Amino acid sequence: MASYDYKAGKKRVKEILNNDLDVIGENRLPTDEKFTFDNSYKSWVSAIFVDIRDSSILFTDEDEKKVSKIIRSFTSEVVEILKGDDNLREIGIRGDCVYSVYTTPYLNDEHEIFEKCVMINTYMEMLNKLLKEKSFPEIFVGIGVSTAMEMVVKAGRKDAGINNKVWIGDAVSKASNLSSLGNKGIIGAMVFSSFSYDCFIDIEIKNSGEEAKKWFKREYKEEYGTYYHSSITFTEFIRWINEGMSN
Repeated sequence: MASYDYKAGKKRVKEILNNDLDVIGENRLPTDEKFTFDNSYKSWVSAIFVDIRDSSILFTDEDEKKVSKIIRSFTSEVVEILKGDDNLREIGIRGDCVYSVYTTPYLNDEHEIFEKCVMINTYMEMLNKLLKEKSFPEIFVGIGVSTAMEMVVKAGRKDAGINNKVWIGDAVSKASNLSSLGNKGIIGAMVFSSFSYDCFIDIEIKNSGEEAKKWFKREYKEEYGTYYHSSITFTEFIRWINEGMSN
């Protein structure tokens, strides 16, 4: 029989179930050290998921060194784009997907999330050009974004040093689901929940003019609700790529 003290386990579970959890509502989600096993925070958060399309085909390629180089090239720079932000609260890699979660109390924070997505979408153009130069297969991604008022709790074992934050709400799960739509059929690479789009579009219109509305197409699916998608890129970055990427 496996070495698990089920009687002690029962006591721990009862303590958790009977605990009067302190739910703290804050406009800005705090950093990790504020979380305990007796509290939780409820705050506005936004999540980005960047998911490789048809990764199962890539991973079955017999040239393992080539595949590892492709995956490392993808994850390295996507992480670099996502990590440089004081609002970042979690970042990680799940198989073929890079994800990040941010506290986003203000509309300007939402607009920065949008710009990160455009930067990733533009970076993929550069990566694929570099892959083609090596005669490596190109890769394509779906980028999903969602925003919600989310409850965040610290989960794991209090005395074992094994714990992580769990995001309870719509933002993280919906961003993951929306990423699965990107770059499929007529859907653009970037897919934003309706609420995320509403949070940043007015700022982008102010920056770029009414033309910005034409960059996005509106869709609806029962399981996802209304969402907006686009494949726009940064003009200067794309020009540099197309001109040969010389210094």
